Amino acid sequence: MRQRRNMLIELELVAICLALMILIPFLMILVNSFKDIRESALFGLSLPREWHFSNYKEIFVQAHIVRGFMNSFLISGCVVLSVNVFASMAAFIIQRRDDRFLRTAYYLFIMGLIVPVSIVPTIKLMGDLHIRGTYFSLIMYYTAVLLPFAVFLLVGFMKSIPRELDEAALLEGCGYFRLYVQIILPLIITVLVTVAIVVMVSVWNDFFGPFYLMTDSTKWTIVLQIFNFVTMYSTNWGVVFAFMVVVVAPILLIYLFLQRYIIDGLTAGSLKG
Repeated sequence: MRQRRNMLIELELVAICLALMILIPFLMILVNSFKDIRESALFGLSLPREWHFSNYKEIFVQAHIVRGFMNSFLISGCVVLSVNVFASMAAFIIQRRDDRFLRTAYYLFIMGLIVPVSIVPTIKLMGDLHIRGTYFSLIMYYTAVLLPFAVFLLVGFMKSIPRELDEAALLEGCGYFRLYVQIILPLIITVLVTVAIVVMVSVWNDFFGPFYLMTDSTKWTIVLQIFNFVTMYSTNWGVVFAFMVVVVAPILLIYLFLQRYIIDGLTAGSLKG
């Protein structure tokens, strides 16, 4: 018994060490954000010889950081809203109406979790629709990419909601839309919060979507503003790392404060029913 307990303690220590390894890149970014151009180019983990707090001042002087934050919040907020609305509606219909057509639709959503995004046909389609380079095109792109995950999670959770609630509401004269808004939505709010956080983090940190689909630099997200500090001949990595800290900090704080809801929502959506 004692030997088994010691083994469990050793396994826990190994798991903790492996988990702490994830913090190494964040530590490297944070430490190097206070170094000068030569020292930061070494990408070391040592403390700076001289602390350069001016790196953070420089990013607010050179970059259009406020505009980048506004673009990121606008796009992320619209994607969160559209994914939650469309995914909850789709999951409600798919789970409550068990027919061949909707089962096929559900399997197509599941395929969206597996099949990678093909960026070239996406660019061609947006060009044909004359929406490339607009906020709308990027919002629809992210909605299409993240919708399968949300539908999968919500369908799994809705299986735990008894259909007797639907029948009782319909017998009382409640319509389907009112049933969805007043009864179903309040019951799935935990999973919707989980979906909102995951979608927000995914959109905020994405680089390739805006890079390929957004042609107007005034509409660039905060992540793309890093091009303001990267040149062909020289790059001040201390400033680049400082910019990365500023970009990651808001979304990291949101994730840390709300991680309990993420775990609860993922667990409920994957195991219930």
